[in-house]
Amino acid sequence: MSDWPPKPSSEQQANQTDLNRGQIQGQIQGQEWKILEKAVLASVEEQRRARRWGIFFKLLTFLYLMFVLVVLGRGCSTSTQVDAVPNVSDEHLAVVDIQGMIAGDAKSVNSKDTNKALKRAFEAENAKAVVLNINSPGGSPVQSDEIWQEIRYQKTQHQDKKVYAIIGDMGASGAYYIASAADEIYVNPSSIVGSIGVIMPNYGVTELAKKLGVEDRTMTSGDHKSVLSWTKPVDPAEKAHVQALLDNVHGHFINAVKEGRGKRLKTETPDLFSGLFWTGDQAIKIGLADKAGNLTTLARELKVDKKVDYTVKRSPLESLLGTVGTSIGNGIGQSINQQIEAQSQAKLQ
Repeated sequence: MSDWPPKPSSEQQANQTDLNRGQIQGQIQGQEWKILEKAVLASVEEQRRARRWGIFFKLLTFLYLMFVLVVLGRGCSTSTQVDAVPNVSDEHLAVVDIQGMIAGDAKSVNSKDTNKALKRAFEAENAKAVVLNINSPGGSPVQSDEIWQEIRYQKTQHQDKKVYAIIGDMGASGAYYIASAADEIYVNPSSIVGSIGVIMPNYGVTELAKKLGVEDRTMTSGDHKSVLSWTKPVDPAEKAHVQALLDNVHGHFINAVKEGRGKRLKTETPDLFSGLFWTGDQAIKIGLADKAGNLTTLARELKVDKKVDYTVKRSPLESLLGTVGTSIGNGIGQSINQQIEAQSQAKLQ
């Protein structure tokens, strides 16, 4: 008796079983990958949250440190400078420091702060005289001239007050430019005085660049834009132009000294305006200075015991605050940029 309907063979049953088993395993593996994907995405999101909180706490810490440093800076500052003119009821000498390099930045002697101090010094009712306390090798001709002009202007506004320049170790170049605006210049016999000249440093490394295999690929949009290039030969026309520029600035310097010193200046002195410098006692002989002395000597001669410093100064903590603040700010800025870039890349991936 035959079997009807026919039954599947054992081989067919095995194939069907394997097929079912494969489908089940595929479903299981698909679920596992989905679970793994969710776990990875959750981990990435958690890391992003951690980065955001990290940036937040860094900013919060930075602001807190800034606040503490500002409070300490105000508490530790010993400068006599305030927004208003110092309230000095006694007769005194109003001192303004010209100490260090002369430049346009806040860390050096600059016309903005110095002219502010000069204005306060001249306007102080009980200031018997204004004293420029100088110890500087010079610097920017522009900053020096702006200070020189302010002194001359304030003298016209306060004709009852004389201006004295006291040169310590050095009063050269731009520092002497400023000193020449004073009514009298005091020096130490060993002070370095003068250096009435202008300089623009530059170097030529053309042959060295060739030996090292360095190729100058500088591009310009003007025929003479690379006039001060270190790696190209000197062009005679450009050299003449720069020399004329320096001579012009030098002329301003010479005129300022002549106007300030007047007939006291021994203009017949050889190389007086050549950039050479002299000792204090030599400077007196050729009219660059008036007499030997210092701040104490001047106070004794004018019979004034009290000296008030009108110099606009930053406390060491304030200077540190500016430097640290800039460094930390840059660091945090870079950190934020890196985090943003990392997050953008993660999204793109």
